[in-house]
Amino acid sequence: MRVIVVEDEERIRDGIKGLLEMMGRDYEWAGEAENGRAGLKLIQEEHPDIVITDIRMPDMSGLEMLEKMAESGIFPKIIVLSAYSEFEYARQAMKLGVTEYLLKPVSVDEFSRAMNTMKVRIEKERSIQPETLGTLEQVMGAVLYGQLEADAALADYLQNRYGLDAEQKIAEICIYFGNDYEDKADRAEKEWKNLLNQKKDMRFCMIRADYEQVLLVLVYQFSNLQELERRIQYLMLEENVGRKPMGSVGWIVAEGLKDIKQRFELLYEYMDWNLTLGEDVLIVYPKIMQIQTEVCIYPIELENRMKMEACYGNFQQVRKIIKSFHTYFSSGKLYTPKDIKECYVRFIWAFIHITKEIDVLDYERLNQQEILDRVMGAKMFSELEETFEELLGKVNARVKDEDEITHLTVRRIKSMIHEFYQSGITLDEIALKLNLTPEYLSTQFHKETGETYSSYLKNYRINKAKELLIGTQKKQYNVECRYACRMQRRFRIRRRLWLGRSGFGGIRCAGRKGSYDLVLLGDGRTSESA
Repeated sequence: MRVIVVEDEERIRDGIKGLLEMMGRDYEWAGEAENGRAGLKLIQEEHPDIVITDIRMPDMSGLEMLEKMAESGIFPKIIVLSAYSEFEYARQAMKLGVTEYLLKPVSVDEFSRAMNTMKVRIEKERSIQPETLGTLEQVMGAVLYGQLEADAALADYLQNRYGLDAEQKIAEICIYFGNDYEDKADRAEKEWKNLLNQKKDMRFCMIRADYEQVLLVLVYQFSNLQELERRIQYLMLEENVGRKPMGSVGWIVAEGLKDIKQRFELLYEYMDWNLTLGEDVLIVYPKIMQIQTEVCIYPIELENRMKMEACYGNFQQVRKIIKSFHTYFSSGKLYTPKDIKECYVRFIWAFIHITKEIDVLDYERLNQQEILDRVMGAKMFSELEETFEELLGKVNARVKDEDEITHLTVRRIKSMIHEFYQSGITLDEIALKLNLTPEYLSTQFHKETGETYSSYLKNYRINKAKELLIGTQKKQYNVECRYACRMQRRFRIRRRLWLGRSGFGGIRCAGRKGSYDLVLLGDGRTSESA
């Protein structure tokens, strides 16, 4: 798979190139560019399989470049790297066909996961060749994903073998399951087949759209289109009697075989109207565009109450407030899906920020990109609720393991140490940020933790050093070394000799001024003692 990187920072381009070389022969470096304009020209010349691009760049932004690519009919797999997590950037990127949106700084694991996802999707698309297609489901699936052109030869094949007129209207029924796709798709396919087979004048096929988590029903023979739509609504009621809907259902009509791909993509985009109308309502395009919505007012009072209860450690009340937040948007008022998602993003980010501030959330292991993707891609309320449940689970687990430290100020001190330990943050700097005196903070910290601020910071650095030395493949010669002399002045070691690891989990080295114990702090930083 050929890869092009468009990024204005040379060190990031070099880093990505190095990662691709480490990931094996599956990825071929096809070129790089430092801005969107140069990147567009390179992409038009090379036609890569994967494009990795930044958002903000000189001369032409990443989003503008993606728009020009779409106008030129170039549709590679796209991974966006950005330092901006705002909802608007991600929403625009998704509209332009971006399938992975990674926030800087990107971890090796996150980058590898994104590249492997792209690889699987490309290999899946390449595995289906026209000569191997036989069943109607295979043919229609290949047309749906653009792997097979709906030309005259294919139209004759479908007409002669399946009685499908390529020019006639085709009703598309999209059944979306979300995270329950693997558990529910098999049973839903059997039940819908039984229900549709009861109508003898109806012919259809079903396609599994695994990536979109959808079961797509294509009805290509029917007596009356309006009657068919009413029949589908009746089947939904019949299927859901006495139980929770298995999935949300949408309806759209394609004007022939060539139109099914574009119509499916259009309907899939509007499936998030289930957030407004409920999962038991058939989403019919274009009728859905005629709905009159209300002005959505963000419930700021719920956010403030949530922050207050979180600061007091009362997470039972926090859970009740979050439930009230869900109820606020599922109470029957007609808000647009975009407004609902933006409110959820704002509320979730407020929740993450306050739990990070009071140090009850494992922020370092929190995948913010995944949370953003799940909220933006949600099409059912159950998906939004599950996202919050997982966040609450992480907080609850951290609270149970927390030492008997309840003072909010101490939690905030520890949180800032955990975030800025690499830069050697001082107690004076924390005091300035919290608008308190260093003496008060030092006394309070020692009172509740049993150790001094400097001792806690040093031990935390050493533990981080051990994690990196033992748990990573970081080379010793890649570590930037600095040492502190007995006069507390710092000099750079230009020439040194590694003597091995020291007893406390660091590294022993020799320089012009003697031997030193070096403790790796993370991301290329060290702490030393003579």
